[in-house]
Amino acid sequence: MKAAAVRKEERFHTGQVLALSVCHFVHDVYSSFLSPLLPLLIEKLSLSLTQAGFLSTVMQIPALLNPHIGSLADRISVRLFVVLAPALTAVPMSLIGVAPSYGVLLSLLFTAGISVALFHVPAPVMVSQLAGPYKGRGMSFFMTGGEFARTVGPLAAVGAVSVFGLEGFYPVMMVGILASVWLYWTVREAEPTGRKPAHRKVRETWNQLRYLLLPITGILVARGFMHAAMATFLPTFVQMETGSLWLAGISLTVYEAAGVAGVLSAGALSDRFGRRRVLLVALVGAPLSVALFSVLPGWYRLPALVLVGLTVLSTTPVMLAMVQEHAKESPAAANGLYMMISFLARSGIVVAVGFIADLIGLKGTYLLSAVLGLAGIAFALQLPGLGPSQPSRP
Repeated sequence: MKAAAVRKEERFHTGQVLALSVCHFVHDVYSSFLSPLLPLLIEKLSLSLTQAGFLSTVMQIPALLNPHIGSLADRISVRLFVVLAPALTAVPMSLIGVAPSYGVLLSLLFTAGISVALFHVPAPVMVSQLAGPYKGRGMSFFMTGGEFARTVGPLAAVGAVSVFGLEGFYPVMMVGILASVWLYWTVREAEPTGRKPAHRKVRETWNQLRYLLLPITGILVARGFMHAAMATFLPTFVQMETGSLWLAGISLTVYEAAGVAGVLSAGALSDRFGRRRVLLVALVGAPLSVALFSVLPGWYRLPALVLVGLTVLSTTPVMLAMVQEHAKESPAAANGLYMMISFLARSGIVVAVGFIADLIGLKGTYLLSAVLGLAGIAFALQLPGLGPSQPSRP
């Protein structure tokens, strides 16, 4: 029996990992509804731009609770959080069109934000355990679902509203509900956390993993300038530089598609060649490709843009795998800390990038973000350097 249990832990549970990845896609499709439907909500509820901007903030506020959600998930079954999340996110996000007032809309989005946190904190822990020694591959599968949802989600929202109208598209919540039911039957026999870890406070988890989380924080900040510049201002920059609205429109699609390929491959490559080595390749390639993209003319930018997507977006599954490998005693709390750090870095840097762009222009901002991105190399060199399945200890 003991040998059988060991063999089970050492293999890659393909069906269950893929189920979590598909439900990650379904879940994130719903969480991306707000942005494409915002103009219609502004018109319906007569919102100011300030009120409209606050909607996204309210939805992201629960991310500040990620470490505490992770600490809770370390003590009770993470399956409950993960299985219910697609339905719990689908219902409020499908009802935003029928919200009769701004207050009700805020409540729906805050509820969805809680569900988003409840999914994204423990789900990577499940994937990590179900992936056995192939944690990088598992994280790549999982994150591919999220990346692909960012492309499909806005199209799904606009398509549903086009067919049913803003106040009539709420039946699309059934897809999320069915996804939760399917996920329950797929992972119902899995208890991926194995033995329950001893309860640790969030501060104790931070102290235990500070040697890992501090360099990762540096990488997230250094990479964040490039990520924010590309995700927020890419179509605007391309249109200003080329004068082609069509080229500006396809640029974001090319970037995201390359990102999906990078996310899908980076984790598996890190299983074979080591986490730190793959991160270093990405963190060297990202600034160089961003700088190249910013100086090349016209259509020559597209090949450089593919390189940008492959390198800038590919680091997440590798860092998630590292966090799970080193957080043996409190994996969900550690992932919650990582998610909170990522959220805070991303939110603050987006504002900074916009301010810099007002001062020096978008081209100068892209070049500066590439220079700042080089700092990520120094932080990556501080990461534990043993093999992917042999994390070092402080």
